[in-house]
Amino acid sequence: MCLVLSVLLGACGFHPAGSRPLPDVLRRVYVDVVVPYRVSEPPLEASLRARLTRQGALVTKEAASATATIKLTNLKEGRQVLSVGPDGKAIEFLLVTTVEYEVIDGGQVLVPPGSLRVTRAYTFNTEQVLAKEAEEARLREYIQDQLAELLLLKLETQLSHQQGRVDGAPAAVVDPLP
Repeated sequence: MCLVLSVLLGACGFHPAGSRPLPDVLRRVYVDVVVPYRVSEPPLEASLRARLTRQGALVTKEAASATATIKLTNLKEGRQVLSVGPDGKAIEFLLVTTVEYEVIDGGQVLVPPGSLRVTRAYTFNTEQVLAKEAEEARLREYIQDQLAELLLLKLETQLSHQQGRVDGAPAAVVDPLP
């Protein structure tokens, strides 16, 4: 029974988390994060590198030795007030993180520029300021980790779809009914 179930899951395209096959162009990749005034590696960059490595990619230190470059720009984090209490103090915030991306090979654009945005709401208790600041920092890291996962899924989908085409022709559609 277990064997039949695993064969059926494999046949439908199911893969355990993190075990999806990467498109060939991402097998040897350089991650270029353009962040002005950077002191340390953003969590998005670290998470994306780790996810690529787990899926079998070689993340290079130089763009010249890679088959493709994932370029990330305009990484922005923000916080908006969602609600205020009866005393006029903010009690709920929305954390917003956005990033723009594209994939380039040599001078050729493989994935056109796009952007992703992830948001998370959280409540704020003025009596627990230090704990809430630490919670916000953890949420920001979590958001950037989720952003890395979404970005990789999007890139895999777009690049796999392109690999299914020959010379720019649309992918063949198979009619399941005779």
